[in-house]
Amino acid sequence: MTRRTKSRLSRGLGALLTTATAAVGLVATPAAATPAAAIPAASGQTVQPGQACTAADLGKRHPIIKSTEVAPTITHFKGWYVTAGSTGYQNVTTSTQTTVSVSVGLNGEIKGDFAVEALGSVGAMLGLNVQVNYSSTSSESTSVSWNFNDPGYYGVYKGTKKVTGTYGSLNCNRVQQGDGSWTLKWIEGPDSGSYTTYTALEEGAVRCEDKVPANSIMRKAQGLLDCEAPARAGHAPGPVASAKAAAGNAAAEDTAKDTADKATTARTSAPATRAALNCQPDVYRIHVPGKPLNWSAPLLANDGVRLRESNWTSAHLDNWRLCNVTETNGVLEATLWNWGNGGCATIPANIANQEQAYLTTATCGEDDLQRFYIYRDVPGSSKVGLQNKYTGSMLGHDRYADGELIRQYSSGRQNGTGTYALVKV
Repeated sequence: MTRRTKSRLSRGLGALLTTATAAVGLVATPAAATPAAAIPAASGQTVQPGQACTAADLGKRHPIIKSTEVAPTITHFKGWYVTAGSTGYQNVTTSTQTTVSVSVGLNGEIKGDFAVEALGSVGAMLGLNVQVNYSSTSSESTSVSWNFNDPGYYGVYKGTKKVTGTYGSLNCNRVQQGDGSWTLKWIEGPDSGSYTTYTALEEGAVRCEDKVPANSIMRKAQGLLDCEAPARAGHAPGPVASAKAAAGNAAAEDTAKDTADKATTARTSAPATRAALNCQPDVYRIHVPGKPLNWSAPLLANDGVRLRESNWTSAHLDNWRLCNVTETNGVLEATLWNWGNGGCATIPANIANQEQAYLTTATCGEDDLQRFYIYRDVPGSSKVGLQNKYTGSMLGHDRYADGELIRQYSSGRQNGTGTYALVKV
């Protein structure tokens, strides 16, 4: 088998998370997902379910990795025939076989702390250096320079280990203990999603007759060679078409197009009209605990919910009702209806995937952007944390100031400014 004369790992893939790779020796089966229960306790996660939290944590969240799957993936490939007279270094231009992009949930840009923490936890669990910033293998050069020492039919490739799986959200919420008392603990909240990342690109060349490790990137490339085709004696040196690679490339293009179409539909779909809201009779102000400023809905459609002090000019814009309320495992889910403008709190659809997108109000409809999970302090306290159901982000504000917008933060505000008080009027 041809041997590489020097290591050639692709560069420019973005920041890598440095992990203790010696701690875990991984040879993964591509089709097998690893459940969270099978992942070592030393997972790199900041918090664990059941740990104590405080009221300042009500507006925060952390990821919990529920499953992982590692699969060797060929990103670029070209069949290449080398004759006795054409050995030595050659520069081979490969074709894109599969594109791998980093994503966590809705966010393919990886701007928020939650996504970075989630991917960092995945890397620590598996002992792999994975991409923790947004990047895509499609941006990599498709040129491979290789020293072909022996004649034969080669698959020239670039490849990576594609890492996928699911995550959940750890949120702080009140939990009743066996003796009837209440305490705050990190629990697995309702929000969940999937992630994709990958390791650094590798490149090489492999022949049909080469003995290579199972479940390796090289073995994956070997599978794209038409090894059962007739002998190529008399074939001119250079590129050779591979029916298997062409079929895989076409399937990858169809999958990418289908994913893009679904994403476009999700961004542009308008919410269906809600016939009526079943609102609870209590009216609330959503206060910064112990301070005068509270949430005030906008009068103008292009404005957002801001911190304001209630006075005679408030015109009920600071009054909110909880509507269509449900409760699952101690976590409330509700629509926030504003008495002053008749709208429902929402994250604008066109910026919903952005970190620090602002909260506003809109015509009430059947839309998860208008649904919020409410995490509560122990009974007797009015403190809460709020999370948008669709984006998974927590609500908070950057600084305490009159007119400051309420925004979404993927991990919440780590200084505690995402904890509010739900005070009856």
